Amino acid sequence: MQKRFVTIWFRYLRTDWFTIRQPRLHQLAFVLASPDHGRMVITAVNPIAHEQGIDAGIVLADARAIIPSLYFFDDKPELSVKILKSIAEWCIRFSPAVAIDPPDGLIMDVSGCTHLWGGEKPYLSAIIKRLKDFGYHVRASMADTIGAAWAISRFGEDGSIIDPGAQTTALLKLPPAALRLDTGILERLQKLGLTQIKNLIGMPRSALRKRFGDDLILKLDQALGFKEEMICPVHQIEPYQERLPCLEPIVTAVAIEIALKKLLEILCHRLRHEGKGIRIACFKCYRVDGRVEKINIETNRASHNIDHLFKLFELKIPGIEPALGIELFTLEASKVEDVFSVQEKLWEKICGLENIKLSELMDRLANRVGANCIHRYVPEEYYWPERSTRLASFFYEKLNTIWRSDKPRPVQLLSKPEPIEVTAPIPDYPPMLFRYKNKLHKIKKADGPERIEREWWLEEGPHRDYYCVEDEDGHRYWLFRSGHYSADRNYQWFIHGFFA
Repeated sequence: MQKRFVTIWFRYLRTDWFTIRQPRLHQLAFVLASPDHGRMVITAVNPIAHEQGIDAGIVLADARAIIPSLYFFDDKPELSVKILKSIAEWCIRFSPAVAIDPPDGLIMDVSGCTHLWGGEKPYLSAIIKRLKDFGYHVRASMADTIGAAWAISRFGEDGSIIDPGAQTTALLKLPPAALRLDTGILERLQKLGLTQIKNLIGMPRSALRKRFGDDLILKLDQALGFKEEMICPVHQIEPYQERLPCLEPIVTAVAIEIALKKLLEILCHRLRHEGKGIRIACFKCYRVDGRVEKINIETNRASHNIDHLFKLFELKIPGIEPALGIELFTLEASKVEDVFSVQEKLWEKICGLENIKLSELMDRLANRVGANCIHRYVPEEYYWPERSTRLASFFYEKLNTIWRSDKPRPVQLLSKPEPIEVTAPIPDYPPMLFRYKNKLHKIKKADGPERIEREWWLEEGPHRDYYCVEDEDGHRYWLFRSGHYSADRNYQWFIHGFFA
């Protein structure tokens, strides 16, 4: 794919930012200034002040001698970077790869994006118009290389689009400053009368390197396309991401669902061919006003089932607020895993944790009530009930030991046994009734005792005698008496679990 880049130059970035927030400044000459060696020095000017001869680097007192009514504001540290990052995040609707170019520019890798706007010219025009509508004075251009686009945007004609492979011709008449060179190099070039890039291109590289260093050679080669130049986007591009721009802003839930289905079809088709599936995905909606609405889903098992994934997203679509409209949709799969086919048996149905239907059911429940509300427990090789189970580290964790089936165990086991009041005919007999949380339960059936000794190699303490009991309402409980019965002291009963 042919590489194409767009660079955007905000000539009055910081003062435009102040004007957008304080519209009264639109008709006034004002500057930004910061202290420097006991005096206030101008660091940025607005267009009106610039037209009257004020420029950055002038002492504020001298500028006020020229324009007595000149307003000034304290400059803010790192303001340029904050503004550029904010605009770069907004520009993601035009390209997924947007990088800041401090102190006053942006760089966009637009390879493969322009056709979505009907071509390069409508694409670049749309970017310039939107930014100017916000209130920024911008110049932008497009070329095969970052260096060429940067040079044309600042020293060429605004809105220029350099044809593929024509960057050399476009750079010839520009000054050396268009190559992003240091001030010292530019001064030496000026003294030698090398006032245009065409004066440098034909010179031997060894002579240029000897007199001006490697930086000039590097910047020249990058601008001409002989060496590749990389950018660092404000948001790293997900390897599995699909984008869907809209010709008109979308405001209805039905249209959002259509966009989501289309993105799922494209992404899942790609994942299916690679043998992968989605574990974590994010659906983002870029609104006209700059805000981004997003919804996330997670799956227990990697999936590229379009219908299943759409149902997970569908539960959260009502939470999206389109406001004035959505102009770009993206679908990102931030976590993908290999999809393994389950071997089916000829005479048996797939069951257990390997059942795809079970996995999809768990996904729907988790996305409705929250993944933290669903737990799976696995057995541990301990006799003591509190240590006999643990929370599985993940849903499909393999068992290290089997569940005990020789003795009944409650479906719900309390993490800590709770004391109860019990009446028993004989101390070693099952209880006749018990009181739990101020409610009296009369026991109709009882089974036990089952004695469980404490694991002496881990801790000391009394044993427990467990009883499975059923009250007159048909509810079943797991009760135990702690320790041996003794006539000279009271013994304590506890409830430890509930059967289904």
